[in-house]
Amino acid sequence: MSLPAIRVIRQVCPRAEIALVARPWVAELYARESAINRVIPCPSPKTLGERLAFAASLRERHFDAAFLLPNSFDAALTAWLARIPERIGYARDGRGWLLTRAIRRPEPGDIPRHERFYYLELLRRAGLIEHFPESSAIRLEGIPVARETGAARLRELGVDGAVIGVSPGAAYGDAKRWLPERFAESARAVAAALGATVLVFGSAAERELCEAVTAGVRGGGVDARNLAGGTTLTEFIDLAAACRLYLTNDSGAMHVASALGVPTVAVFGATDDVTTGPTGPLVRVVREHAECSPCLLRDCPIDHRCMTRVTPDRVAAVSLELINSTAETWTHEPKS
Repeated sequence: MSLPAIRVIRQVCPRAEIALVARPWVAELYARESAINRVIPCPSPKTLGERLAFAASLRERHFDAAFLLPNSFDAALTAWLARIPERIGYARDGRGWLLTRAIRRPEPGDIPRHERFYYLELLRRAGLIEHFPESSAIRLEGIPVARETGAARLRELGVDGAVIGVSPGAAYGDAKRWLPERFAESARAVAAALGATVLVFGSAAERELCEAVTAGVRGGGVDARNLAGGTTLTEFIDLAAACRLYLTNDSGAMHVASALGVPTVAVFGATDDVTTGPTGPLVRVVREHAECSPCLLRDCPIDHRCMTRVTPDRVAAVSLELINSTAETWTHEPKS
């Protein structure tokens, strides 16, 4: 969701050396982006000495300006300690005094609700642009390379034919997670219709959850592989790019799959797809009405009705409809 803003900075500053500072677990996401000259992984500092050392490493690069897309106090403090002359960000979380240009954050109704506009509005209020660029479908660069690399890796794994990707996990609480047995049932139905293999992705901490989904798919006679904890972010991107369909909760994997131009079906409940949903014509959001949704809570205090009301049959039907509707336009070599 930050990509439209990053690309605007490149358009406005075509000759600038642009570095992106990001936490190590997301840094690889930007590796193929031509708007960025270099990616600098920023570890979470455990001591004051580590914080000062990282800020000193930035100071040695003599940056002229820092655009702070995160809202955190830590991001502003790091830029301040690095003595970057221009520090531009939203004035929130008590960090205004650390910024040289403390931008008033938008109020509800000031901008379209999707999160990408929040980042773009920072640049608009800072005077870099007058109007929002077109960004209806956020896409990563390098999709053909990712898809080709992913296809080669699938051949190494002995996987032939179509592949369905599944991400049953989600960070920041269980309220965002659809039931694993329902993921298995819907993935099994779609894969059986396509003669496809199912790849289940997740973190190392989600391996048991992903194994439950994998076993459920295999129980219906469909080939499935549990890759949880077994891929780097770059490897995940490549394998996801080679999928014919991606089934997921509201998660980082959802955003990656949709940004790769992969037909993506996302189950939403506790969170708001209008503000943080995937973008573009190749995505479908499945949700059922619940009077308490979206609550934005990490854990459901009642019966998780927003998720239990979503049936495997409906997700499978939406998935097959999406596959059929993209059969003629979806190729293995999309434009990046």
